[in-house]
Parts: sequence; C-alpha cells; structure tokens
Amino acid sequence: MDLNLKGRSVLITGGSRGIGASIADVMAQEGCCITIAATDAEKLKQVADDIRAKHGVPVATHAFDLSKHENIKALADVAGDCDILVNNAGAIPRGSLYDVTPEAWRHGWDLKVFGYIDLTRYILPRMTARKNGVIINIAGMAGERPEPNYIATSCGNAALIMFTQCLGGESVRNGVRINAVNPGPIMSDRHRRGAERVAEQELGSKDRWPELYKRFPIGRPGRVEEVAHVVAFLASDLASYISGEIIRIDGGLKNRDPVY
Repeated sequence: MDLNLKGRSVLITGGSRGIGASIADVMAQEGCCITIAATDAEKLKQVADDIRAKHGVPVATHAFDLSKHENIKALADVAGDCDILVNNAGAIPRGSLYDVTPEAWRHGWDLKVFGYIDLTRYILPRMTARKNGVIINIAGMAGERPEPNYIATSCGNAALIMFTQCLGGESVRNGVRINAVNPGPIMSDRHRRGAERVAEQELGSKDRWPELYKRFPIGRPGRVEEVAHVVAFLASDLASYISGEIIRIDGGLKNRDPVY
C-alpha cells in the first residue's frame, strides 16, 4: 500500500538499532527523507549506509546522548523542522524498587521520559506554526500493567502514555497529530539478553530462552518490522482521524496472564 509519505522528513531517535532502525528502513521504503539520532556513531553510519543502498533516499545521522538536555536542544536545532517525529530513544532498566538504583532510575527517565518530553517541547511549536505534523511516541506495554519487577519502566511508560493523551487531544486543533505505540516483547538483541536471563533463572539454562514463548498467545515475540509498519501507518494521512491514541502491539499478551 502506498502511504503517500514520499518526500516527507522523519526524525527518529534511537535509530541505530532494533525498533528505531526498522522504523527508519520502513519509512525510507515509503520514500521519506530520514534523520536518525543515537549515541553510537558507527552504528548510525551502518544503518544509514544500508538505507541509502536499499532505498536511495537521503539519510542524515546525529550522534547525541539524548539523556543530556543540551543535546536534545542541539538535535532540535539541526532537525527540528521535520514533518514526522518518532520518539524512540531509551531503555529503562528492569528490576524491583530495590534493584534499580536511584541513579539508574533517573538516567533511564532522563533519556526516555524527559527525552521525549523535551524534544517534543522544541519540535511541536514548529509543527503548530505550520499547522501540520505528526509525533509518535514509542512507549511500551509495561505502562499499561503494573509490573513490580519492571517498576521504573512501567511508571515511565505510563507517564508517556498520559503525556501522549494530554497533548494529542489538543494538538490536533492545530493540525498536529500525536499518538503512541505500546510494543510488547519485541525480538532484539536487548530483548534476547533479557529472555536469556529469565530462562536461566526459571528454567536453569539461558539456552532454553525460546521455550519462554510457549506461554505467549501467538507463541513468539513480535518482530521489529511489525512495530515499524504500524508507525508508518500512523504517520500517514490514512490515520488523519487518529490523535491522542495508544496502539498496543503485543499479540494479545496484555489480555492473558503475566508471562515474565
């Protein structure tokens, strides 16, 4: 399906790997001009080179640690006139209230929660002035269900869900749609490492991690491109009547018993 996104400019944070890199690839396939930001300059270059070779679209890269406010402002200064912003950078640590140190909690929120908020604070006014734009926040399913052993992430994602809803019902008056996507378990290097830790704890061997997915309604984790395609749809005019909404991508998992 042609989403009529050709020529639109997209800024994707956390674009060097996983969901972010897949979003960049799918949006490039639709003909968008891509800007990706992350901390790892070499990874960014690899993703950019691959996208240019496959899709022949312009790709700009910016190596920034977006847990630092001055870097968020710098990114907004160079890429803030984008048509579409995808807030994706960040990984909040897993653990209980006593496992996650105050420093780790704050760093995770500085990057993901306040990173999303502050970048939106800079870019939304430019979209509002043009009366056009789309912002998509990659939050996470943990924000919809209490997870005591994932507490920092559950609370952070819940904040981003409410942030999206607060803004998305008002920004649309000025032509800017804001939505969020809540992925469940999505296969990536980071997810696999987490699955291996759980398998070692529960099954006695990290090599048994594929067995964990027998508990899932679909029997597998999600794929990064399954998230990316939903993001592309939400960014398109086909979703022009959707704002302030949260789209869950979890294969029915939230409606089953907790798995891990």
